[in-house]
Amino acid sequence: MTLALSLGDVTGIGPEVTARALDRLWDETEVGFVVFGDRARWRATLERFAPRLAALPESTWECGSPVSGRLSFAVEDSDLPENLPPGDPRAGGAALRWVRRAAEACAAGHFQGLVTAPLSKESVVQAGNPGFTGQTEFIAAIAGTTRFAMMLLGQDDRGRWLRVALVTTHLPLRAVPDAIQPHAVRQAIDLAAESCRWLALPRCRVGVCGLNPHAGEGGLMGLEDRDIIGPTVVRARAEGVDVEGPLPADTLFHRAIQGDFDAVVAQYHDQGLAPLKLVAFDNGVNWTLGLPFVRTSPDHGTAFDIAGRGIANPSSMVSALRLAITVAGRYSLMQ
Repeated sequence: MTLALSLGDVTGIGPEVTARALDRLWDETEVGFVVFGDRARWRATLERFAPRLAALPESTWECGSPVSGRLSFAVEDSDLPENLPPGDPRAGGAALRWVRRAAEACAAGHFQGLVTAPLSKESVVQAGNPGFTGQTEFIAAIAGTTRFAMMLLGQDDRGRWLRVALVTTHLPLRAVPDAIQPHAVRQAIDLAAESCRWLALPRCRVGVCGLNPHAGEGGLMGLEDRDIIGPTVVRARAEGVDVEGPLPADTLFHRAIQGDFDAVVAQYHDQGLAPLKLVAFDNGVNWTLGLPFVRTSPDHGTAFDIAGRGIANPSSMVSALRLAITVAGRYSLMQ
């Protein structure tokens, strides 16, 4: 099995956490990796943070060619200029190009999964990509699917898991209520339940957050919970999904971390990510559900303020790699 890795924005911490995570996992897996990024920076990063990997024989990969060795580098047109300032649009544009090439290679069946290091949306847009809203949506478009969802998952210091799928992702808060539609809610419910099966959990119990405070109070604080989310949950349950909701978000996450639910469906970005990052800030993983291949990412940004200082925590990237390896192996068994 081989996974593709995109290095993200090279003026951030992506190359560092990727190198350090690979070094940490190298002896516990036989999976191969092909890196998409800036070759000169990647070599320098390996030499600094993973010297034993830097000492491996150099191997390159071109589209359609077999993978040689466990760690290869995808042939790139050119490297970026040296000493780019943090957030330079040239780095953002290159990061998106690497994601595109890696995702296209996965969609073509060359690799079983993709792990993406963080990039800066602002830099990507400034590089001439005005419609870019996030890697999740971008990769789903390359894969040719509209049935997808973002899930964030991680465990607290007591080993208790929180898994959160989102109905909406990167939207302004004022646009969220209009986007809460039956098909979107049902899609997130179904994909959350499917994720539990991919994780081989003994149960697939899903709790659905209400959009409004107190899940709408029967329509007193908004109609979305009563008229859209509630009936959608009822239909899903009638069709065999183990799901409950809408439930007040301020208590649902507590119940989930206590084990009442295996996955939570949140209606919007910060409703789901704030509690997830509270309990799993260092080891959270972003998993794109619904793709024909596995895609994961660390649940943090580019951290321009600490890039190059050698203090970036690779734990989230380690978790992203471990999840990709585990789920990609199960994908392979199912195909």
